[in-house]
Amino acid sequence: MTKQQNSLIFCILMDAVGYATYAIPFLGEFGDIIWAPISALIFFKTFGGWKGAFGSVFNFFEEILPWTDFVPSFTLMWVWNYISQKNNSRVI
Repeated sequence: MTKQQNSLIFCILMDAVGYATYAIPFLGEFGDIIWAPISALIFFKTFGGWKGAFGSVFNFFEEILPWTDFVPSFTLMWVWNYISQKNNSRVI
């Protein structure tokens, strides 16, 4: 597997963990209280820079607010980075 494929799998797994807090009935929102700051820290460490800082704040609120866990914030940032890299590598 390539580094890009590994990072995509990692991002999908992080989004799945965030979504999995709803797997246990009645504990979903409590699980989010614990997972939101952990997820935001992992997000910042993963993406770094201004993207990581902005994204970790977005990720924290996405995880902590009710009914927003369906947003795949890690995967969306991976796609953004992938598209950015493709656009920057084009020769004009």
